[in-house]
Amino acid sequence: MTSVPPDPTLVRFDGPWRHFDVRANGLRFHAVETQRFVADRPLVLLLHGFAEFWWSWRHQLAALTEAGYRAVAVDLRGYGDSDKPPRGYDGWTLAGDTNALIRALGHTNATLVGHADGGLVCWATATLHPAVVDRVAVVSSPHPRALKQGVLFNSEERSAFLAPFLHNQLPRIGERRLTRGDGAFVDEYFRERSGAHWRTTGDFAEAVSRNRLAIQIPGVAHCSLEYRRWAFRSQFRNDGWRFMDLMDERLEVPLLAVRGHDDAYILDSLMAGSRRWAADMDYRTITGAGHFAHQETPDEFNAMLLELLER
Repeated sequence: MTSVPPDPTLVRFDGPWRHFDVRANGLRFHAVETQRFVADRPLVLLLHGFAEFWWSWRHQLAALTEAGYRAVAVDLRGYGDSDKPPRGYDGWTLAGDTNALIRALGHTNATLVGHADGGLVCWATATLHPAVVDRVAVVSSPHPRALKQGVLFNSEERSAFLAPFLHNQLPRIGERRLTRGDGAFVDEYFRERSGAHWRTTGDFAEAVSRNRLAIQIPGVAHCSLEYRRWAFRSQFRNDGWRFMDLMDERLEVPLLAVRGHDDAYILDSLMAGSRRWAADMDYRTITGAGHFAHQETPDEFNAMLLELLER
């Protein structure tokens, strides 16, 4: 760990990766694919979750490339080595980012894969920009309306979800919580929400180490919290009501929803309840995994993802 704030370019790790920049929706995004990429293959765009960055998809990039797809993982707006603007963390803008990224990468459509907050971006993009979305896979990421209903009417879900979510609404306090102790929050966050087996592995230790580094990049803690601040505060404003009204549409594209059985943060009822907004939804549970199923059990998750892609 370091006491000096890390440079954003430090997330451009050496390895079998091709790091490049993409200009989309007025921003510069850091994107990653394997060095064996083929540009004219079907695009799979991978969107990470809260307090992470592109590294979340390290196990999927190679597997998807080997299976004949062009897999690209990006640092979302405000994360990693992507631009960190002071605003733009609302559902419309984030969906616009994804829509623009697909086109900037030279494609007319893509399969979207997202975890947690990245999954919510997938739901929003598929609803607001349906022409560019071919398929969707989400990990521990219910439909936004299912999430809202669950928190409002399910006391178990409200207890699991709301307290840490509300804590992050406090200016500066949330940012200090994420960055103090060289990003110790990340270690606690991963340990509390992952399955027991993954916590004993070297892969877990490496993921925690890399994400502790990334959360300390100047601006990342603030920007990552802005996603959640908008999600909460907009519920009391006209823009949030309009967004939820627009999201009340049933998707027709094939959709895979995955949840780790031991995920105590996003409960089964939320994922199952998302069927109301997806006409062709395949819901799977992975035994022994928690909130990070795509990292904890990559072989099992990759098999499900490839099944979706090959349908």
